[in-house]
Amino acid sequence: MSVINDKKVVQKQYENATNLNTRISLHDKYSVNKQGFGNWIVSYYQITEGMRILELGCGTGEMWKNQISLLNQCSELVLTDISAGMIETARKKIGNLEHVTYQVVDIQDIPFESNSFDIVIANMMLYHVPDMKKGLSEVKRVLKEGGCFYCATYGEHGIVQYIADLLKPYGAEDSTNKNFTLQNGKQILAQYFSLIEKKEYMDSLEVTNIEDMLEYISSLSSMSSISKIEKSVIKKVLEQNMDDGVLKVPKEYGMFICK
Repeated sequence: MSVINDKKVVQKQYENATNLNTRISLHDKYSVNKQGFGNWIVSYYQITEGMRILELGCGTGEMWKNQISLLNQCSELVLTDISAGMIETARKKIGNLEHVTYQVVDIQDIPFESNSFDIVIANMMLYHVPDMKKGLSEVKRVLKEGGCFYCATYGEHGIVQYIADLLKPYGAEDSTNKNFTLQNGKQILAQYFSLIEKKEYMDSLEVTNIEDMLEYISSLSSMSSISKIEKSVIKKVLEQNMDDGVLKVPKEYGMFICK
């Protein structure tokens, strides 16, 4: 697939917040760790007075919604996404604050001067970048000397692998994008940053309503093979794996902190 087509696929998948909100809703409702992944990520941000911050792939902006104290610390927070629809959703969620700006930006061509941000954030999006070298080179370019890059991602042994294993007899495959995961991320980042720390978020799902899980599965572009399986079959398999009315699903998420 060409770089142009890759970009178009990502833009189509995230042209609005529907699929993303479906996935967020399942995590909010059934996650065992009640801190929440977004809150956990933000707890590691070391933001001090006057910092200039760039977020790439901000999505719905959900993580900033209840972080007014952090927002007030920034001299400027630039929220960007490749999707204009996501930018509009983030603007509505966070509001038009004096020191927060919104802009459609491709990480492979960041339209800001070199050495201009104290912190750059790219959560749950690096695996979508067609040219990883170009994207991370751009991150390093706009990051100030001594600045910090935060990037969250998933592991290779979480929800999708679990679902694919359950439905393997029916032709399901785990076709998750593994371009940037908890397993290979440090090796990739080491080409650009000298100090890299990996943090892992301990959590799982305990799902009691299988319809919610079915809706989640249908929102996953990485589970295209499952579209060939009858919904009734998927539901039956999931129900057969419930224990006392609970489907226990492993999660594997975390983040890298780079300097």
